[in-house]
Amino acid sequence: MRTHILGARLIDPASGHDQIADLFLDSGKVAAIGKAPAGFEADKTLDAKGLVAAPGLVDLSVALREPGYSRKGNIASETLAAVSGGVTSLCCPPLTRPVLDTPAVAEMILDRAQEAGHAKVFPIGALTKGLAGEQLSELVALRDVGCVAFGNGLASFASNRVQRRALEYAATFDLTVVFHSQDASLAEGGLAHEGPTASFLGLAGIPETAETVALARDLLLVEQSGVRAHFSQITSARGAEMIAQAQARGLPVTADVAMYQLILTDEALIDFSSLYHVQPPLRTRADRDALREAVKSGVINAISSHHQPHEPDAKLAPFGATEPGMSGVELLLPLAMTLVQDGLLDLPTLLARLTVGPARALRLPAGRLAVGAPADVVLFDPQATTLAGETWKSKGDNCPFIGHCLPGKVRYTLVDGRIIFEA
Repeated sequence: MRTHILGARLIDPASGHDQIADLFLDSGKVAAIGKAPAGFEADKTLDAKGLVAAPGLVDLSVALREPGYSRKGNIASETLAAVSGGVTSLCCPPLTRPVLDTPAVAEMILDRAQEAGHAKVFPIGALTKGLAGEQLSELVALRDVGCVAFGNGLASFASNRVQRRALEYAATFDLTVVFHSQDASLAEGGLAHEGPTASFLGLAGIPETAETVALARDLLLVEQSGVRAHFSQITSARGAEMIAQAQARGLPVTADVAMYQLILTDEALIDFSSLYHVQPPLRTRADRDALREAVKSGVINAISSHHQPHEPDAKLAPFGATEPGMSGVELLLPLAMTLVQDGLLDLPTLLARLTVGPARALRLPAGRLAVGAPADVVLFDPQATTLAGETWKSKGDNCPFIGHCLPGKVRYTLVDGRIIFEA
């Protein structure tokens, strides 16, 4: 299939290109930019005047809920939701049932993703068996079947000694470890950020130190072991500052933030809506502003949806009895565009945090538009608007932004040169 994308504003943060140019796709690859290659005859031409052509978005955390939690979502539904939001490559966390700690589970996920034919899926394997924090999973075998990194989610290790040995083993094989730094004992029983809002609402608090204490330990063990580390879901100003200091010392450390943490604060909980119940929790306005600055400077080099779809019943109980998590992969781009609309980021910087930044963090073959690269492309209209929820693909509608009018609209998503989604 040969495709000619005509007259788009081509933004490729990896190369710094930002220009009006034609894009030529052939056999699943980018064949040329600007001028057609010799003998090129398009099977399909997309008139993209007024649209932005960018690398397909890369999302480092999309819970696919399969296997084991099909009432919440499945690989077909959630990868369809992803491409409708311009996401062409995504990583799925290991919290499945059974846990993603064996090659058989990884192969099943990859086979189902290929059958669905939507976004490209890159599994993150469980660092320890059953996420129990005691025995290492078969890391090399998991890597060989396609796992791109390893993590233990919010589950803690049995001891710092076990964690140290796990990191040293991962470093031996040049594996990337994904951290969700939250001290389990400090966060235990907590529902919201520990502060005035939680006190006013009578909700048990999770202090900032739940993140920073765990982060300090994790960074020290990263330094000792030399492992490649990615810190996921940074939520606090102090946490972002600690990541910056580690990077300044030369540690191989990257970080991401959940999209909703760049928009919402703990003040959103004032009506006890369970849609805002997330873990780690929404923090203060000052934390949100510091996270925005860290994204702007590149200290936090990736924005992810941290998409966690739920069935309706999971959010219908009183706040403290509901399951945490927010559905939002298909709104990743429109929500991110609010940062451009508000003058917080320019468009090329934003796209860098949604494409090449996350791709480099986990060394994924994605996130760039260059000759010979996979033809994973999102075409979107920065002047149009998206009515959130108008065409909802995910099985989970636990999203507080449904009904909102958001800037930017995805028109086409192409994966390996094939049009997978068209508005």
